[in-house]
Amino acid sequence: MTDSLIVDDANGVRLVTWNRPDALNAMNLDLWDGTRDALNSARTDGISCVVLTGKGRAFNVGQDLGEMTDPRHADETRGFRGLMSAIAGIEVPLLAAVNGLAVGFGVTVLPWCEIALASTQARFRTPFVGLGVTTEAGSSVTLPAVMGAQAAAHFVLTGEWLSAEDAHASGLVWRLVAPDSLVPQTMAIAEKIAAQPPNALRTTTKLMRAGRTASWNDAIERENAQFAHLAGGPENMAAIEAFFSK
Repeated sequence: MTDSLIVDDANGVRLVTWNRPDALNAMNLDLWDGTRDALNSARTDGISCVVLTGKGRAFNVGQDLGEMTDPRHADETRGFRGLMSAIAGIEVPLLAAVNGLAVGFGVTVLPWCEIALASTQARFRTPFVGLGVTTEAGSSVTLPAVMGAQAAAHFVLTGEWLSAEDAHASGLVWRLVAPDSLVPQTMAIAEKIAAQPPNALRTTTKLMRAGRTASWNDAIERENAQFAHLAGGPENMAAIEAFFSK
């Protein structure tokens, strides 16, 4: 692990904390790969539940745009694709404690979590279309599945901010919690889950995911193909140039 990622294990729960608060926990390769490793090693390390959260005023704001063209992202075992493989393959329940701003991957990871709690101060945004690219992490399918088709379409196609209250009402998150109580309440739930008989817990988690597994993975493949077509194109490059010229 690096200083930008904090991993704490206790009572069968692994708390994974993104720790780049000055960058709003934007995902660089260290964070992508470190989070991947923390998820992949959970079961062999005796972990029965994993919680994701962030330090500072952001939960996670997605890809660090300064690293977007790094050639190391071409390795499908690293970066976003490596972490998505770990998320899709994790055998234990995954929870989220959304402490603040959630943008891009900070949103698209949430449907993959069994339970997501959010601070009353959290805000959510999917900026993909405005950046000249398209959805990721299967969110063309996962967001309509958890939010409903029209709420997801408005959220994704306009790129507007979603309040914590609207995220809760739409089903994107399960419960809203006062900021100071967010991680303790999420950890309490995680510890209850981790205390369950491990074989029954893993089996039931797998069964609850079974109906979505194939369609969500298919959506990832479709999105990856279209993202590769759009990334680096004129609309994407203009959006990135505008971002860095602010």
